[in-house]
Amino acid sequence: MTPTLSTKTVRKVTADEIATYREVVRSGLTPSDGKASPLHAFVLASPVIDESVGLIGATTADGSPLGRVHLSQEIHIQRAIRADEPVTVALDVVGTRKSLKGVQVAMRTVLLGEDGSQFAELITGAMLVGAVTPDTFGQLPPHPGKGSTAEPTVVAQSIARDTVTKYAYASGDLNPIHLDDNAAKEAGFENGVIAHGMSVLAVVTEEVIDRYAGGDAGRVKSVGARFSSAVLPDTPLEIVLQEDERFVRFSCKTQTGPALKSGWVELGE
Repeated sequence: MTPTLSTKTVRKVTADEIATYREVVRSGLTPSDGKASPLHAFVLASPVIDESVGLIGATTADGSPLGRVHLSQEIHIQRAIRADEPVTVALDVVGTRKSLKGVQVAMRTVLLGEDGSQFAELITGAMLVGAVTPDTFGQLPPHPGKGSTAEPTVVAQSIARDTVTKYAYASGDLNPIHLDDNAAKEAGFENGVIAHGMSVLAVVTEEVIDRYAGGDAGRVKSVGARFSSAVLPDTPLEIVLQEDERFVRFSCKTQTGPALKSGWVELGE
């Protein structure tokens, strides 16, 4: 049986929410330029993306709760989110694939402004750990990230424990693994609370904005990366940036291995 593949809802975000999120992801950097983070498109869309698990009817063999792992994220932006604008969030499940770990799923989400025109598109890849349904259908789109031979710039960063908490509330992602050590340990993270993968991506994006876009968030046209491993609070991050024409390619790693791979930020004029 083919599952339902689409859902749609209308959401809004306030000016204070836009500003708070941007300030949190710029922790340790100068104050923002007042523009929305390019990643706020994901913040607006994430509740709909989360609901997609129910949308496709994914289940485990014994009825136990599903584990969900964010594998990759692309965000393509025509313009920034506007405060108090009714935004239609429309999601399509474009494909699933069974694997030994569960079911991999790819979703395409578009954001439509009050006038009905599209201003952002997101391609999200996730693994539903332990899932045995649905069967494979559709296609998983290829990830467009690639390497670069440009001279690298290496940046040191970290995400403080209190920033992880602030990010949870600013983004609306209140998964206990980001807030409670015991919950994180029960989920398999033996050292406790972990940072949100999207917060790591946001930190890298802000570094690119400052270093290659003159601090102008509005120049970001797309951003994406593969998520490789969890990041602990206060862990040193080594970010490698390589400017390649209108793209800045990047990777990010900790002492234990890669956190983000095959990343890019596309810049416009």
